Amino acid sequence: MALEVNDGNFDDVVLKSELPVVVDFWAEWCGPCRMIAPAMEELSEEYSGRAIVAKCDVDNSPAVAAKFSIRNIPTVLFFKDGKIADRQIGAVPKSNFINKLNALL
Repeated sequence: MALEVNDGNFDDVVLKSELPVVVDFWAEWCGPCRMIAPAMEELSEEYSGRAIVAKCDVDNSPAVAAKFSIRNIPTVLFFKDGKIADRQIGAVPKSNFINKLNALL
């Protein structure tokens, strides 16, 4: 299951992680966000122990959303060593996320 991250725990969970981290910035009211949600859950299981998959609700975590200039959702950021290594904006097939994540492993 994807981890929930927010303004309070984002730095500890994402930026200080030794594993690559995929963060799905989403909101409850966002249709495209709901479209990619199953793929994010599948990735969290398939990459367990090799990467962390997290979700960040932009409505409940405005500081994190602002820090990373999240203007459109869904936006998926790929972190490695505490830095953004890649990003994907919009609803895309699961294979797009897999390709970007595999490049970080």
